[in-house]
Amino acid sequence: MRPKEISLNIQPIKSLPIEEDEDHPISSYNTPLRDDAFLLSDEEKIETIEGHFRAIMTTLGLDLNDDSLNGTPRRVAKMFVKEAFSGLNPANRPHTRLFENKYKYDQMLVEKDITFYSHCEHHFVPIYGKVHVAYFSSGKVIGLSKINRFVQFFAKRPQVQERLTVQIGKELELVLNTRDVAVVIDANHLCVASRGVGDTNSKTGTAYFSGKFKDENTKREFLNYINTK
Repeated sequence: MRPKEISLNIQPIKSLPIEEDEDHPISSYNTPLRDDAFLLSDEEKIETIEGHFRAIMTTLGLDLNDDSLNGTPRRVAKMFVKEAFSGLNPANRPHTRLFENKYKYDQMLVEKDITFYSHCEHHFVPIYGKVHVAYFSSGKVIGLSKINRFVQFFAKRPQVQERLTVQIGKELELVLNTRDVAVVIDANHLCVASRGVGDTNSKTGTAYFSGKFKDENTKREFLNYINTK
């Protein structure tokens, strides 16, 4: 089966640059997407990816007539579109419902140890770890499960950890209408552990602080809480 061919001549969306280095090409906190990213339906994308992945497996020398391998291209294609990279589609953005802060709760709200799985955009291998989030209410609160859903939405993309951290922080600021947000991510990168340097012990930490969380005492209170078992 030959891969489905699509002729497209669309330039990528331009984004605001950040500092570039060897491992992190110029990008921004917006996931780089083409203008035509959503012209194809999910089923059309699955069909196309299936064909291309079948060609990759064949090139590697695998016998796709084997019962164990024959369905792999389709499984991988469905996983990419419906699961691993479903956060690319804005139609999958979690619906938000805010509630009045009737309790007049004016301290930080913390949700820690949110498990996430993502994929490194440089090698398409897993990134996984924990996200810790906190915010101060500006008069509205959000259901706790929605915080988890926003984390998963942005994680389900090809990512770099720095961008993921900022995307979660910016989204929560927007949704909660507050500038007082903190996000910390502690993650394992299989592009470090399973290839290249092969370091299985190192972890990567990133943080996003805005508003009240830029105050050192408030920041310390948050960090002390998430580090307490």
